[in-house]
Amino acid sequence: MTKICGDASRFATSALHGYSLIHGDLVRMVRGGVVRSNPGRTGKVVVVVGGGSGHYPAFAGYVGPGFADAAVAGDIFASPSTQAIHNVAKQADLGGGVILGYGNYAGDVLNFGIAAERLRAEGIDTRVIATTDDVASADADHAEIRRGIAGDLSVFKIVGAAAEAGLSLDEVEAVAKRANRNTQTFGVAFDGCTIPGAGEKLFEVPARRMALGLGVHGEPGIAEEDIPSPDVLAGVLSERLLAEAPSDGRRRAAVVLNGLGSTKHEELFVLWEALELKLREAGVTPIAPLVGEYVTSLDMAGCSLTITWLDEELERFWRAPVETAALHHAEIVGEPAAFVAVEEELPVECAAATSQEGQNGGRCVADAMAHLADALAAHEAELGHIDALAGDGDHGQGMTRGSNAAAKAARQAVERRAGAGTVLRIAADAWADRAGGTSGALWGAGLHAFSGALDDEQRPDDAQLTKGARAALETIMRLGGAKPGDKTLVDALVPFVETLEASLQAGQDIIAAWQAGSHAARQAAEGTRDLLPRLGRAKMHGARSKGHPDAGALSLALCVETIGDLLANAATRTTPEAA
Repeated sequence: MTKICGDASRFATSALHGYSLIHGDLVRMVRGGVVRSNPGRTGKVVVVVGGGSGHYPAFAGYVGPGFADAAVAGDIFASPSTQAIHNVAKQADLGGGVILGYGNYAGDVLNFGIAAERLRAEGIDTRVIATTDDVASADADHAEIRRGIAGDLSVFKIVGAAAEAGLSLDEVEAVAKRANRNTQTFGVAFDGCTIPGAGEKLFEVPARRMALGLGVHGEPGIAEEDIPSPDVLAGVLSERLLAEAPSDGRRRAAVVLNGLGSTKHEELFVLWEALELKLREAGVTPIAPLVGEYVTSLDMAGCSLTITWLDEELERFWRAPVETAALHHAEIVGEPAAFVAVEEELPVECAAATSQEGQNGGRCVADAMAHLADALAAHEAELGHIDALAGDGDHGQGMTRGSNAAAKAARQAVERRAGAGTVLRIAADAWADRAGGTSGALWGAGLHAFSGALDDEQRPDDAQLTKGARAALETIMRLGGAKPGDKTLVDALVPFVETLEASLQAGQDIIAAWQAGSHAARQAAEGTRDLLPRLGRAKMHGARSKGHPDAGALSLALCVETIGDLLANAATRTTPEAA
């Protein structure tokens, strides 16, 4: 539900007033909406856009040079009244005629139509443009009855630029009709929205499902599917629009990936990565694409894709300069940059070990990295949940990302026949690079220090493993500044290393000594339940973590246990290479 609401019956008016106070350099509030603070030249065609509130930045956010001259705002998801439309248009009129732009909904069609008649009766030449871009609401043979959704942005931006350029009313109207015919939108919703003052959403989408063919007034869509991968979702959004591409071969397009209110920019950017590739593979050149929130539906979760197929004139107006609260840029010039795939992994470059024994050692390390990746992936949710009690909840994801990257890099190093020290060093750098955060840096540094104890020309022996463990401990404590009792991974790492060393000195073999150290690490990790964090982000919420073990200590214990099991299993194998 809306958390900042006040009197729900005045929500739309209060929001519009607040907006006009913030952006007084661009707009001034009048009864029913806003008009430009600094009107255009006398004789200019005026573009008035509008509809219900709840869609910001549509429509008030698009008032300014290069776009709309005024915007009319109804109540939440409700058409503005005839009187409001008439008043705002009269206030904005500059003598060159008026274009009234709105989405194709019954209430808007009725009220804007009546207002247009009244304006004409008063001598103001007025034309109406109802956007009809929503392909889910009717098939292509009945495009004239489709709803207007996020296509409002691209259609009205082009119309506003045409009016700003000085075209006549007839010419602007012709541009508007052509832009509307060439614009299609399809969207999906992951959850419904809540009207201010209401306690329940207008509709619910089941967990991990999405509704296809959303509207922007709380309509639930026409079908449901499981939420797919970004690549599949890009296909869901684009295929219906590409099916209506112009028959004349035009493939330059204004493209808008629109968030509906609570689907955040980073999610849209991930989707755009897949979308742009699909569009370019289909021969489409996106011109000045927009990705963000442009026509929203309060707090609805979801997104829509809009394509406006451009001819030379439409493209010029799409690229034209604009200055509004929600969209502002100079004229966009030049051709779009070519699509470039990003190389995500660090390149693996290393020399081969000269001996077979050294190459076998490299395979041992790579096998260990693969087992760590599997174990951490299996415990990702648990570690994240524990971390969330006093931190940001990303420890499980970070450890999984880091170990997966380390395992992949180690495998590539083995393919180049690298020895144990080199394989672990490369894996350590990959872990730090992909895991991120404090734990990623410390794990990367610790493993890097460990690698310095290994020899590229032989398999790791007892002395090397012990020396490496001690080097990792000293590096992590030096760089991280943590001590036992601070409720960090050090609380498990110190007893592991000390027990490992003591057990070997007492005459135990490496398998028994490692397992003894693992047992000590697990006990110490569980013992962090009684500690309060004294370092890092968790110390700010220390009381919340009381009674719960530290996620970093638990993941350390899990990792050394995994390696201990691997050592024990390897000892039971018969072939020298497997051991």
